[in-house]
Amino acid sequence: MTVDDTGSGTGAHPGPDADPDRTVGSASDAPGDRAEPRGRGEAQGDDPAENPLALRLEGLILGAERRYTPFQAARSAGVSMELASRFWRAMGFADIGQAKALTEADVLALRRLAGLVEAGLLSEAMAVQVARSTGQTTARLAEWQIDSFLEGLTEPPEPGMTRTEVTYPLVELLLPELEEFIVYVWRRQLAAATGRVVQTADDEEMVDRRLAVGFADLVGFTRLTRRMEEEELGELVEAFETTAADLVAAHGGRLIKTLGDEVLYAADDAGIAAEIALRLIETMANDETMPELRVGIAFGTVTTRMGDVFGTTVNLASRLTSIAPKDTVLVDSAFAQEVIRGGDAPASEAEAAEAAAAAEKEGEEPPSYRFALQPMWQRPVRGLGVVEPWMLSRRAEASR
Repeated sequence: MTVDDTGSGTGAHPGPDADPDRTVGSASDAPGDRAEPRGRGEAQGDDPAENPLALRLEGLILGAERRYTPFQAARSAGVSMELASRFWRAMGFADIGQAKALTEADVLALRRLAGLVEAGLLSEAMAVQVARSTGQTTARLAEWQIDSFLEGLTEPPEPGMTRTEVTYPLVELLLPELEEFIVYVWRRQLAAATGRVVQTADDEEMVDRRLAVGFADLVGFTRLTRRMEEEELGELVEAFETTAADLVAAHGGRLIKTLGDEVLYAADDAGIAAEIALRLIETMANDETMPELRVGIAFGTVTTRMGDVFGTTVNLASRLTSIAPKDTVLVDSAFAQEVIRGGDAPASEAEAAEAAAAAEKEGEEPPSYRFALQPMWQRPVRGLGVVEPWMLSRRAEASR
């Protein structure tokens, strides 16, 4: 059984609509004998059962042979067909009617999810959410690995060899290594996320947290899409996303998602978010192949769900990005106050001069600030009323 995160590809999952006592569409059935309709996106010729190599690859990757119809799998797992279908659809698997396409691993996955609900560790709704978040994340990962990784590696190494002849042994070699690496990264990320949660001030902050949220947007990207070849445009987007992801991670932020010409990141500390924004501007400005960049940041309460962030703070950061001049960072007043409170920027240049003069008079080191803040004109922002943006920049003595 192959998976698909949207149901629009060749992926399939058990559907509840067929006669549960009838097994159709097994690997031994001829294509013309199928009594069940195909799942969403299952075009003629896409079924692994019709392609011996695809079926061999499926067996290699899943580590088990097809044994069960959806009804049989649900019954073996001890769950209702309705709940099994909810889990499968949440994971992103397209309907397959009652084809015999499931393995012992599918039964075990159902049993584990249902067991968490029965033990009271998860509610049924939460178990479905776990299935959905895991399915969506791993579906993107699998698509990326095939599109960007395996596709390049399976170019025939010698004349006369086909891609088909190369794929199976390559997957056989890579599979255990990739599996171990994915588990390692997941554990690392889980440890980091858990650490952030347990350090929150109170229980409410575990769900609705105060974060700095930043959007970084390539200027004039729509015009670029009309001028550049698809391959060239894809390389530019990949370079932008890679650079942004590396900078966000290196300076202690978290990349929430990439949207082609835009990235969304978050940080617990306003100073970290500010440093990331300015580093992004500086790095892109030094790359002649990149368009100009603009960044908007807001600070406030954010709701986190399935790795994404939501709320007024996120919307405000997005609006600030849309009105920011090229190669500048605009922030909201809450973010500006947080940077000032953290000692990373003076409330004004006059205050910075006074503090420096007082320190000199006392024979002490003057305060060192990384950033400068300049208030801009108040302006109405669609859906959010009137806001007072501040322009964030690096102070001359802090330049690197």
